[in-house]
Amino acid sequence: MKKSWLIVCLINFFVAAIMGLILRWMYLSPIPSINFQFLVHGHSHIALLGWTYLSISCLIIHYFIPKKSQEKPVFNRLFWTTEIAVVGMMIDFPIEGYAMLSIFFSTLHIFCSYFFAYKVWKETKNTKYQEKILLDTALLFMIFSTIGVWCLGPAVGLMGKASAFYQIAIQFFLHFQFNGWFLFTVIALLLRISNIKLEKKFFNLFYLCFVLGTLLTFSLPISWSLTHPILYYLNNLGVVFLCIAICYFIKMPTKGIQTYFISNTKLEKKMYQLAFFSLLFKLGLQVILLYPEMSKTIHNIRPFIIGYIHLSMLGIITFFILAFLSKSTFFHQEAKIYKLGILFIIIGFCSTELVLFFQGIWQFLENGILPFYPHLLFALSIFLPSGILSITINCFLCKIKIL
Repeated sequence: MKKSWLIVCLINFFVAAIMGLILRWMYLSPIPSINFQFLVHGHSHIALLGWTYLSISCLIIHYFIPKKSQEKPVFNRLFWTTEIAVVGMMIDFPIEGYAMLSIFFSTLHIFCSYFFAYKVWKETKNTKYQEKILLDTALLFMIFSTIGVWCLGPAVGLMGKASAFYQIAIQFFLHFQFNGWFLFTVIALLLRISNIKLEKKFFNLFYLCFVLGTLLTFSLPISWSLTHPILYYLNNLGVVFLCIAICYFIKMPTKGIQTYFISNTKLEKKMYQLAFFSLLFKLGLQVILLYPEMSKTIHNIRPFIIGYIHLSMLGIITFFILAFLSKSTFFHQEAKIYKLGILFIIIGFCSTELVLFFQGIWQFLENGILPFYPHLLFALSIFLPSGILSITINCFLCKIKIL
């Protein structure tokens, strides 16, 4: 992995966080020159494709692709072409929303992801079975998720943005990105980095339940747009499969895994603990949503939706990514600026999640808006970009003695 790649990923993360901060400021004082919805599109695309996608891609190249192949110009060219697509979306989405240029750059990103998947499949033929099947499944989910994107045009043309078809297409993309592509990849990376081989029968049961649970739980977002009893039964079955998969996952700690976690620094252990806790909390929420009436009610409470998305994006995926990246030589872990940066990210995530979910519960109980809710959310959100900026500076200056 090139240091320049990591810095670019962190800058994308910082820009996404700044966009999020501006969005929360606009609840306090609207900015006439900024279209709120357009900025939401920019924020979500940069967070999803500029930070999460690119950083995970870099980790895959670093840990799975043989060193000789990593040095081929194709991966460097692919990274910068993908970043051009990200920058295009970063500029155009806040200005125009979904328009010709933003759609062009989104499409370019998709084709880059297809080529990336092809190169990874080609270069990882000799990877261990368990890591290989998880990585291959993640890439398949990534490609599979883009069906939702290709359906957006026909959905708008035939039925409009308010149609069930359009909403399901968006949810299709998001569900299989978060729960398929990203989640399967971080688990593949965890096995790769820890160098653990699990008992074959044990792993196969975990893998089967994980895949089935991911596929079947897509029934829940479908049920938000279409009403049919079978959707709830399918989602219930999917959640059961996920619970079984997580139980197997929790039982995985063998001597090798325990040795791996003991070797981590306190800060790395904290990041792993937060990622695992977020994963369990997310599963707990999915269990709560087994009740149809609860699912319909919570779906209409915006703080719950934002909190749930951030739980997946920041709590699970980002803390896994940061824990993996901390193993690189691009960070000076003993530097105060790095420790402070990670601490700020943790504080920003945990505190804003508490406020969002507490506000969601407050609305669920029909109590309206919490006193100073938008002010508190904005103030606590400052921690996140501050933390990202700190670790970016640490990465940029990690070999300078003053650190």
